[in-house]
Amino acid sequence: MPLHPEAEAFLKALRKAGALNMEVTPAEIRALFEKMPLNYKDAPTEFLEVHERNIPGPQREIPLRIYKPLGSGPFPVLCYFHGGGFVAGSLETHDPVCRLLALQTPCIVVAVDYCLAPEYKFPAAPEDCYAATVWVSQQAPDIKGDLERLAVGGDSAGGNLAAVVSLMCRDRSGPSLLYQLLAHPVTTMIPATHSYEEYGEGYFITKEMISWFNAHYLTNRQDRSHPYASPLLAQDLSNLPPALILSAEYDPLRDEGEIYASKLQQAGCSAVLFRVMGQVHPFFVPGFSAGKLAVSAAAGALRMAFSGR
Repeated sequence: MPLHPEAEAFLKALRKAGALNMEVTPAEIRALFEKMPLNYKDAPTEFLEVHERNIPGPQREIPLRIYKPLGSGPFPVLCYFHGGGFVAGSLETHDPVCRLLALQTPCIVVAVDYCLAPEYKFPAAPEDCYAATVWVSQQAPDIKGDLERLAVGGDSAGGNLAAVVSLMCRDRSGPSLLYQLLAHPVTTMIPATHSYEEYGEGYFITKEMISWFNAHYLTNRQDRSHPYASPLLAQDLSNLPPALILSAEYDPLRDEGEIYASKLQQAGCSAVLFRVMGQVHPFFVPGFSAGKLAVSAAAGALRMAFSGR
């Protein structure tokens, strides 16, 4: 279908601001992400307890923000990893999404402020996210969480990290995960798909931008094919938790996410794929009307998974 008017207006605003020029530093990209026009400042604040704490991590302390519905619990728990190309994004940029998921599921959402590249190269980010997931599984009763109902999720780079943490939990006999939510995820560091070529220019995320982020995240070419960087290239995708994969029609990452869903299904895993038509990357934000619907749909999928249906 044609590009949605909201997506078209978003792209126009970015072009006007010169935001698509990749001759920038990581600090400038981070500042841009903090003031993105899609950031939704009217996220609900009622009916939630929000706490912040730091936990031990492999590289340094990992900041967490814990969104807890009112009540005695125990509640299911979602560990959420933000997007931002492994270089940008924060607890603040994804605060609205986490609030809505916590309220609409309802569940405890633990947002993980994992370490960013290029200061911390691969595999620092997935190791942080895995460490946070292990901590949540161990501390679940103390935060009114239910250890038997633990999921991971994220968008874009965060979707990559959620997929990778699912692999790590399986490979390391780590926490048992009930579900994985992957919104327009990065699944390979060696993109060579139809959507990558067709939508790699003019739709916010460009081939140049993908190359820029990957160069800051990875140390060498060998890292590109590591399954904890490119889960799509993993030899074995069996025995992974059920997944919801959301893709966007006009996203260069569309096909790699959809191929990942297909490979999960071929490996015997339950994977539901939903393509959001007319939208660009990143649409999984409440600033888009389609984003609000997508977040609500994701909350519904989590609710069903947590209830055992």
